[in-house]
Amino acid sequence: MKYAIIGDIHSNLEALNAVLEDAESQNVDKYVCVGDVVGYNANPRECLQKLNDLDCAIVKGNHDYYCSVDTMLNGFNPLAAKVIDWTRKQLTPEERAFLAELPYKKRVGKFTIVHSTLDMPEKWGYVFDKYEADANFTYQRTTVCFFGHTHVPLAFERHDVHEVIQGRYERIKVVLGCRYFINIGSVGQPRDGNPKAAYGIYDMNEGIIELRRIAYNVVVTQRKILDAGLPRELAIRLQLGQ
Repeated sequence: MKYAIIGDIHSNLEALNAVLEDAESQNVDKYVCVGDVVGYNANPRECLQKLNDLDCAIVKGNHDYYCSVDTMLNGFNPLAAKVIDWTRKQLTPEERAFLAELPYKKRVGKFTIVHSTLDMPEKWGYVFDKYEADANFTYQRTTVCFFGHTHVPLAFERHDVHEVIQGRYERIKVVLGCRYFINIGSVGQPRDGNPKAAYGIYDMNEGIIELRRIAYNVVVTQRKILDAGLPRELAIRLQLGQ
């Protein structure tokens, strides 16, 4: 079985289409999403529909959550808050209900997906270093867990009796006796200095996890952001991968 692991799509239809086209060329069998289908960009409904058409397993991200409820956004990042308010108005009641009902974490076959952390996924904690990852491993019951939220591809590996190892990755061989907590980067708003869309492929037959980077038409996405009246800064950051 070969899975495409996608996440942090953030309403970027052009990036999502490019990733799905590449995944199909890699003969992927199934798709899973580590959350944040919506937010930041201008095509929330279309991205949701794409994933529903794929019968994709999805967990709830923080933007999915805030776009599904009417809570105040005091103290929220001003750029994100403006887009959340805009996105709420774009989604139908049925689409908002769908987002509200998504689980915070989910087991898919022999691996797990979560947006933030396994211990308190609803608190939206960030994992950038091995110390934060080490705490997460306490709650990880599968060999592999994929996550998102930071928009930065990173792999954390822990042996049964050794400390956590962290690092950037392109290809990982899953080894018996180790556990892996893997961020597959962002489809729709990469923040690692590389503007190409990021996603992962997990070939369970071969025990290989691969990070893939895919170019897409950033200019079209930027134009949509501006046409929708969303903050210009969101368009600029896409070409910088920040």
